[in-house]
Amino acid sequence: MRRNLIALALVLSACASGPARIGVEGINDRLFCGRNIPGGGSVSQAEIDAFVDEVVIARFPEGFTVYEATGIYRKDREATMVIEIVHPYGAAYDRKVLEIAQAYRERFHQTSVLRVVTPAHLEFVE
Repeated sequence: MRRNLIALALVLSACASGPARIGVEGINDRLFCGRNIPGGGSVSQAEIDAFVDEVVIARFPEGFTVYEATGIYRKDREATMVIEIVHPYGAAYDRKVLEIAQAYRERFHQTSVLRVVTPAHLEFVE
């Protein structure tokens, strides 16, 4: 499948002006996971680390990025973990991202996890 995506990227880039870019078109998924627990308390760093080790790495062993942020929702500030995963298009990848969001929601009793999906051009610069 990767070869097909690279071939498609090359064909499409040949139609554009400028030099051809080698890479694949894909998705940049970001999951915004609040750390406040309904009823009081918050998700600890140890719990975040365990979740990443058990759930995220199992689905995306090739890599992803996790960073801390502060979210504001309805005037309330909340520590937030953001999981950013850049991957090719595909139903299998989409399912894995949704599984991560659902697992976080269930494990930490969250009402929801915000998912932001944007198109991306995937290319390693070596």
